[in-house]
Amino acid sequence: MALSEVRAKALPCRPGDALRLVTLTSDCIDAGAALSDATGWNQTADDWAIFIRNGHAIGFRDAADRLVATAAALPYGASAGWISMVLVADAWRRRGLASALLAACVEHLRAAHIVPVLDATPAGAAVYARIGFAAGFEIDRWEWKAASAQSGAAKAALASSARGMLPAGPSDLDAIAALDRASNGLERRFLLESFLSRPGTRAWLPRNGRGFAVAREGRRATQIGPLVAGSESEAIELLAAAFAPAGPSAGRDVFLDLPRGRPALQDWLEAQGFVRQRPFVRMSLGAAQPPTLGETCVVLAGPEFG
Repeated sequence: MALSEVRAKALPCRPGDALRLVTLTSDCIDAGAALSDATGWNQTADDWAIFIRNGHAIGFRDAADRLVATAAALPYGASAGWISMVLVADAWRRRGLASALLAACVEHLRAAHIVPVLDATPAGAAVYARIGFAAGFEIDRWEWKAASAQSGAAKAALASSARGMLPAGPSDLDAIAALDRASNGLERRFLLESFLSRPGTRAWLPRNGRGFAVAREGRRATQIGPLVAGSESEAIELLAAAFAPAGPSAGRDVFLDLPRGRPALQDWLEAQGFVRQRPFVRMSLGAAQPPTLGETCVVLAGPEFG
């Protein structure tokens, strides 16, 4: 479906709205960040740059040339592509803009024979199911508030549990990208390269080289993820390594997205003071089976990145 067709077929706006459908460029990064800020999301300008430079990012501009709605399709190799950043300014909601942009992103991926995938809230999942998306595994966003800072003894114990981890950085990109690809089947080297190159990012590798953890600065909180681990105990050690400087030492709130069915990791998070914020479900359109998750994929990169 061409962009012009989206406007003609799926945009039930009132006469005089004068919306213009556009492909987002680097000049749109600040406007996109303003939309996600207004919604309370955690994306930064660097995150928006990924969608614009590596994906198919589109939006609507109003008569005053203001960006009022966005969506993005981000291919990860030839197998799957993420749909996210579906945002509409308050004054333009309930006019079909999100549906039109979503349809355009789906068609963009399907035209390239790439399976559309997304992480949906419960309300969004009901909408996506009606257009054919199949639900897979469930995810919880966990949040740690800096106001719940631990005692000195608890911080020391946390640091001790992470002593076996080695700091990582851009020079470790090849190893980290290979581990990520093996855990989920996705080609996300460009995404990890962006994460690792940011000044506020910290990353770790276990000495046995079987996993990694990344913690990056977000607009509202530090985001831990992705995290890949060869065992449950190694996952907890990597989590401790990522969390200690991101939360208790930095005094920032922390987010992470954990697939359900990992009780030991959930217990560890609760012991540190994390609480569940909201659920998601991973969904795909036109795949042979609903989305599944590899055993080594422990913490996700976020619902916008999968």
